[in-house]
Amino acid sequence: MFKFKKTVFFFTKLIILGAIINFFSSCQEDFTTNPADTVLFSTDTLTFDTTFTSIGSATSRIMVYNSNNKAIRISSIFLASGKSSAFKINVDGKNNENNQFTDIEIGAKDSLYIFVQVNVDPLDNNLPLLIEDALIFLVNGNIKTITLQAIGQDAIIFRNKLIANDTTLTAEKPYLVFGYLAVDSAKTLRLDPGVKIYFHNNANLIVYGNLMADGTFEKPITMRGDRFDKIKFETPVLYNVVAGQWGGIYLLWNKGKHVLHNVNLNSGYVGIYFSNQDKNQLPELEISNCRIHNFLLYGLVVQNGNVKVLNSEISNSSSFCVYLNGGQHTFIHCTIANYFNNSSVQPILRDKEPAVMIMDLNRIAPMRTTFLNCAIAGSMENEFTLATRFPKLYKGTFSHCYIRRANALDLPEFSNIRWSEKNDTVFKNIYFDYKKGTYFNFEPDSVSPLIGLADYNIAAENCPVDLNGINRLQDGAPDAGAYEWMPAKKDE
Repeated sequence: MFKFKKTVFFFTKLIILGAIINFFSSCQEDFTTNPADTVLFSTDTLTFDTTFTSIGSATSRIMVYNSNNKAIRISSIFLASGKSSAFKINVDGKNNENNQFTDIEIGAKDSLYIFVQVNVDPLDNNLPLLIEDALIFLVNGNIKTITLQAIGQDAIIFRNKLIANDTTLTAEKPYLVFGYLAVDSAKTLRLDPGVKIYFHNNANLIVYGNLMADGTFEKPITMRGDRFDKIKFETPVLYNVVAGQWGGIYLLWNKGKHVLHNVNLNSGYVGIYFSNQDKNQLPELEISNCRIHNFLLYGLVVQNGNVKVLNSEISNSSSFCVYLNGGQHTFIHCTIANYFNNSSVQPILRDKEPAVMIMDLNRIAPMRTTFLNCAIAGSMENEFTLATRFPKLYKGTFSHCYIRRANALDLPEFSNIRWSEKNDTVFKNIYFDYKKGTYFNFEPDSVSPLIGLADYNIAAENCPVDLNGINRLQDGAPDAGAYEWMPAKKDE
């Protein structure tokens, strides 16, 4: 019996030992050394959009594929510029200060991740500069190369910056804002034509004094988020077309006098928040030839202030595009359009608020509103609400406008209004489909009810040229809204 147990124990050890040997033998993959066997890449050129100096980029990914039936060993992966490169690589989860990696193995029919970042040193140059390097692979005696490219741009950086004196920002370099850029009480911030201000996530422009943003048609002023990279969908989408990339503009002084001419704002939380709680002193805001587009909350909020908006587009927000409460408000040749729901990339849907809300309730200051030659439309049946306790006492003028409402308002303040009809085709494109490469276009469609709707004299006196620089008087019948319809060119 004892001998039998010893024999069983001996054979058991042999079986276990054999299993261990077989296990480790199976782990020793058979590597191909055939020069004809190599690796494939997800791209042959990795391009970064504008990267601000000293800030660094988001991380981009390259996939390396081994499509062979055997494992493959990459002898070397390195950047041509080595340690001095503006780019940094991470291979299979590992970093190397010299940007060099050796003997990297990829199993049969397997793949490898390489992550790339770029950080550009200050350039001492106002103009953008192309930064290039090469990511080089040595595999089975072959040399494979991926080109790396980035646009480096010097920028003036503001981190929780308070402007305590009258200040002018020039267009020599862009500005990058972290936290906030604030203007002290009674002080004036002037923005020259062509100024570009990029706001980091949740950053705001807060004005307790005056804002004078005076762009031109040729050199508009830009305020937007600071991300130039793309969301990695099946078809990549620029972050700049996704709302909520930055905060917004807050105009908060009761004596403020603000001007925005030829300014493009997009893709923040709030476009312009113009608020005052002093009934005896109303601030003033003039907006002309501006685009205020794609905001996660509101486009333009006015509370107890006087505002004049000419020849401008205010479009797409999850709530009101325009909210008015207290003060004198004039809109001439404006397109106010809310199709925020009609985006294949925006996960947040609209609330049930209209594109335009005129709130003649709970206001501090007396109120009067004027809309002339305007277009108000959107994805809901009702895109215009006038909230007032006493409609007969309300002071307003609405003339030669297109207004989307399920029911027309039978009030004397409304004349020559084209109320919406079920099958109206108002604009060229009311959808954003990133897969098809289409984006919103709020110019009039060829069958749009906006065509010829505007009053000629109002257009001639206030906005003879549309937001695209087209003479809206040339055919004698200007169109309502910020854009004049033009026939398509023959080659389109």
